[in-house]
Amino acid sequence: MSMRPLLGWAGIGVLAACAQPAAPPAATAPQEIRFAANLAGAPLACGTAAQLGRPPVAAQPTDFRFFVTDVALLRADGMAVPFTLASDGIWQRDGVALLDFENGSGPCATGGSAATNTTLRGSAPPGAYTGIRFTLGVPERLNHQDATIAQAPFNTTAMFWNWQNGYKFLKADFAVSGQRPGRAAPGATPGHGGPAGFVIHLGSTQCAAEAPTQPGRDCRNPNRPVITLTGFDPLRGTVVADPAPMLAASDLRRNTPGTPPGCMSFPNDPECVAILPRLGLPYGTAPAGQQMLFTARP
Repeated sequence: MSMRPLLGWAGIGVLAACAQPAAPPAATAPQEIRFAANLAGAPLACGTAAQLGRPPVAAQPTDFRFFVTDVALLRADGMAVPFTLASDGIWQRDGVALLDFENGSGPCATGGSAATNTTLRGSAPPGAYTGIRFTLGVPERLNHQDATIAQAPFNTTAMFWNWQNGYKFLKADFAVSGQRPGRAAPGATPGHGGPAGFVIHLGSTQCAAEAPTQPGRDCRNPNRPVITLTGFDPLRGTVVADPAPMLAASDLRRNTPGTPPGCMSFPNDPECVAILPRLGLPYGTAPAGQQMLFTARP
């Protein structure tokens, strides 16, 4: 029995399969993800104090901003769907967004600005989502640039250390009542990391570079925590950032002499031991804990 007709039909089947058009990519639609800032459960505002730390002391915010990148929406089956940030020339560029909750008023006047940003704007396929995942920080490929000539939002010099270490991924500064100052870092000013303040500055540290004024690389401590929140629809609910839980085990009145005020992420700083693990990062011999900065509100 000849096999030629069978081979002919097989060839036709292959050709038909090849001729079928590829499935179109999933349609996307403009979407927004809302963020809010609280302080000890109440809306965060420049000049409004809350009881923070252990023992509790009156502290008022003087700055609160952070960068996010690698944003994804989570489905119930665990699939992560990328949320593509739209470049707007102000707050979002190259897949990175700056969220800014200070308004430059009162104690936020030094280094602050009137403009705020509390929303991520982008696109994702329509669907049912049950959570969100994002990275707190600036990706390495963008972290070591000259902030004085960079395009927004990377030109926000208040969020920049130097070329070697790059950007401050998170900046949470407080003026503290009754603080017992140690030795302040050189050039620090009261209320913004000086003798009268306590700060949390998260960023990459121990980065190799020829000098602080040269671009860094190979950072030993990347310090980019991945935040995952579930049990809510991120396109309808709100991501809430509250720095109070990060400070729950910290005495804001004290700072170790000879170290930067508060925690600036650098090694061998006793004030960081109780803070960075609460961002989901290891620090020294302290293992990473559960992040306590972000929660979800349906």
